[in-house]
Amino acid sequence: MAAEGGSAADGRLPRLQLDEVLDELQSRIDDVRGTRDRVHSLLEAVLTVGRGLELQQVLRQIVEAAVVLVDAEYGALGVVGEGEDGGLAQFIPVGFTEEQIAAVGAPPCGRGILGVLIHHPEPLRLDEISEHPESYGFPPNHPPMHTFVGTPIRVRDEIFGNLYLTEKRGGKGFDAEDEAVLRTLAVAAGVAIENARLYEEAHYRQQWLAANAEIISQLLSGAEEADVLGEVVSHARRILGADLGVLALPENDGAELRIAVVEGGPAKSGLRGMTIPRTDSFLGAAAHAGVPVRSTDLAADPRAAAEPTHLAGVGPAVAVPMMADDGVRGVLLLARKDRLATFTEFETQPLLAFAGQAAIAMELAERRREADRLVVYEDRDRIARDLHDLAIQRLFASGMSLQSLTRLVTQPEANARMQRVVGELDETIKIIRSTIFGLRAHDPGPAEPRSLRLRVAHTIEDLAPALGFTPATSVNGPVDTLVSQTVADQAEAVLKEALSNVARHAGATRAEVTLTTEDGLLTLAVTDDGRGIPATGRRSGLRNLDERARALGGTLTLSTPPNGGTRLEWCVPVSAD
Repeated sequence: MAAEGGSAADGRLPRLQLDEVLDELQSRIDDVRGTRDRVHSLLEAVLTVGRGLELQQVLRQIVEAAVVLVDAEYGALGVVGEGEDGGLAQFIPVGFTEEQIAAVGAPPCGRGILGVLIHHPEPLRLDEISEHPESYGFPPNHPPMHTFVGTPIRVRDEIFGNLYLTEKRGGKGFDAEDEAVLRTLAVAAGVAIENARLYEEAHYRQQWLAANAEIISQLLSGAEEADVLGEVVSHARRILGADLGVLALPENDGAELRIAVVEGGPAKSGLRGMTIPRTDSFLGAAAHAGVPVRSTDLAADPRAAAEPTHLAGVGPAVAVPMMADDGVRGVLLLARKDRLATFTEFETQPLLAFAGQAAIAMELAERRREADRLVVYEDRDRIARDLHDLAIQRLFASGMSLQSLTRLVTQPEANARMQRVVGELDETIKIIRSTIFGLRAHDPGPAEPRSLRLRVAHTIEDLAPALGFTPATSVNGPVDTLVSQTVADQAEAVLKEALSNVARHAGATRAEVTLTTEDGLLTLAVTDDGRGIPATGRRSGLRNLDERARALGGTLTLSTPPNGGTRLEWCVPVSAD
């Protein structure tokens, strides 16, 4: 019995050892299968990343593949900015909901653990983020994170960005195999990024060239500059996928910028026509620097202090100056709503070249218009000389002849009729003289003050959109030769205030502006068919007009025409000297 018992024990021992060997073998088989599956997953990830051609799509695919490969809950790709001290120019997260992204706020700029890989581009693996000496915590509402693995992405010899993975599922830490897989993916990602950048660069170049050709063609073919500027903004928005496009032009010798074009975004009608100071503004910073100015969050950017609130209420933005030989001709601003879609150096450089080409085309078109204008002025001068030397002289001689004949006419009725004809000839001569003054008035050069006729015309043109119609205009007498510069400045300001009052308060459907010089007086009259002046209400604007008239020794008169509405008559001496 003892022998049999011993034999049974000896039989069980080999079976136990065999089971252990089989279990170990099964474990190794599972490891091999796991490694095989992981290699297949890595190869599939490399193929997926390599198929992409659009850069933003490729970057997101890289992060999504990395999260799956190392079984992480959160992942991100940070694109390193330009310059030695550049942080993160772009941050692409995966695993975060839209609510979480909005709650966290602005994307990281590249400090703490994220900055370690920027300044020391080597793989980094941590079991507890908070224990690293460079860690300084997370912003409010940020999901808790403990484990971490990261590796740089190189495009040839350039550090393009970094892969960041956190929170390995199952509560485990990232191991050396995870790090190796991530490094392998980073190599493939670098190749994919380079291919995507080359494709995107060629695609962008083609779009920018086509846009440049269209803008130059329109400007040089005589299209309205306002329409062409709208096309400049439209092309830039389309190519770079911006939600808001703004173009501002310099005013008051460059001290201010007037928003001339707005496309997309909220309250665009309220933005158009607004002026902002060149100092303490984001647009002004680009005009002053002469290079693109970027912001990851325009609303929080201190350089946007002078921008309107609904312009600063967007996310990433870029402003580029429109440079020509004679200086800055304008500033083009693009902005996006997506707080993570920052503008890169790769995008802004072609935009600067596009804006510069548009500015040069504007300059060439302006010079061509100047040449055409000179031809018109020469023709006007010829017509004015002919009117003065031929028409006026003949009318004057005819009037003198009729006047001398009145002494020979004895019938009172015939004599009175001849006197009326002489008077009509005299009025005709005055009208022709006024026409001659108008023909000889022209747009001034840089150092020459603009004529009052032109200033009135430009003021009416600027305020027509606010009125909803273009007022009728009548200019009588030599206003450009008799009216002093001081009085002309005051008259222009009065006209702006009067028409602004009509736009804001009158509810008018038509208006008429009359400018007359007679007997040493300049009379500016603005008549509308609106609701009239209320008996009560603020009259600070009218008080200002009255004070301007009194300061020049003139008067302000308000009356109601027979058909209703309001007539404002501002009358002052033609000279303030």
